[in-house]
Amino acid sequence: MKTFEKHESNVRGYIRSFPTVFAKAKNANLIDKDGTQYIDFFAGAGVLNYGHNNAELKEAVMDYMAEDGILHGLDMGTEAKETFLKTFHEVILKPRGMDYKIQFPGPTGTNAVESALKLARKVTGRTNVVSFTNAFHGMTAGALALTGNASKRAGAGMPLNNVTTMPFDGYMGKDVDTLDYFEKTLKDAGSGIDMPAAVIVETVQGEGGINLAGWKWLRRLRAICTQYDILMIVDDIQMGCGRTGPFFSFEPAAVMPDLICLSKAISGLGLPMALVLIRPDLDIWKPGEHNGTFRGNNLAFVSAAKALDYWRDGVLEEDVAIKGRRIRERLSEIVDAHPEANLRVRGRGMIQGLVSEDEGLAVDICQEAFENGLVMETAGVDDQVAKIMPPLTIDDLTLEKGLQTLVEAAARVIKKRASENATDAA
Repeated sequence: MKTFEKHESNVRGYIRSFPTVFAKAKNANLIDKDGTQYIDFFAGAGVLNYGHNNAELKEAVMDYMAEDGILHGLDMGTEAKETFLKTFHEVILKPRGMDYKIQFPGPTGTNAVESALKLARKVTGRTNVVSFTNAFHGMTAGALALTGNASKRAGAGMPLNNVTTMPFDGYMGKDVDTLDYFEKTLKDAGSGIDMPAAVIVETVQGEGGINLAGWKWLRRLRAICTQYDILMIVDDIQMGCGRTGPFFSFEPAAVMPDLICLSKAISGLGLPMALVLIRPDLDIWKPGEHNGTFRGNNLAFVSAAKALDYWRDGVLEEDVAIKGRRIRERLSEIVDAHPEANLRVRGRGMIQGLVSEDEGLAVDICQEAFENGLVMETAGVDDQVAKIMPPLTIDDLTLEKGLQTLVEAAARVIKKRASENATDAA
């Protein structure tokens, strides 16, 4: 680790949680340079929905490169982009009755968010945007202004303006519909809230602590946006591409956003790629009005088009549902076995977690899991959630082995803490 300490910036983060040097990976398995194997319940923070080095996606990219296919094309027309656009329309949009134009911004999630914000303000002529408590939308200035985490916001070094934060579903307790407050501010000319250009929402706040937006809540949010001529942006960067089951995480709510942000898993292979889906009548961009040097990542177009083969039938979606139920069962076993720890389970599909109000417990569980061959991260502003997010394609045996490792790690940590507390009391 000395090389990283000597040469890499202090800003590095995940290497501190996973202090080893990884060398190889396949599907849901990581191998470090010493040959130690790890099960991956992290999946590149949701990038690797189809696993590390997916053979079919990798073959498509390697064949394309072997034929001297265009690698960098800005926003010029290329065969790779043409194939992706046609395939995405055929496999994803058309079967769902969705009509959107596709914008390729810079190739990261925060680029997609910045593009959506810029367009929403251009269309409406308004500047204010509503986001929600505990949201995470990216680390560039506009996206960071939408983000709730105080430590992330502090890194900006400047005021983060033109955003109003509203309470997310459940933020005020399970019996409070937080949209009552939002709608009241829109109706009341004395609220001090400027009419928003847009509302941006995650259906599951992954980084924010696996907080779930209910389907009824999302439908009401959609209705409020329609009533007040506010654009609804869904940030599906981490939860899209099947993480919660369906391709788009909002599908069970039967809502149709005005703008949709995708990145992370959209390329399928971990290659940088992002896109914004735009309701056609909102596509008022002038040519070149928003651009980026690497918006034409053709290798990503190739792997992304191939990855859409997983969505030509319902097999993967059903598989995610089955695995999601198994994850829930094993997490519930941990909760039931250790009532003294006051743990809870939260999540949907293959994004779930153990929630603890005991300071540092989730961190200790993840550290213990890593020391026993399981890579997983924490979530939430206080790192209060031990987060499970494996590749969707993880095989059943590896999933079960990883879950058993987590069960045992949690038991050891909870037992150790109980012993330490007893010693302190004595």
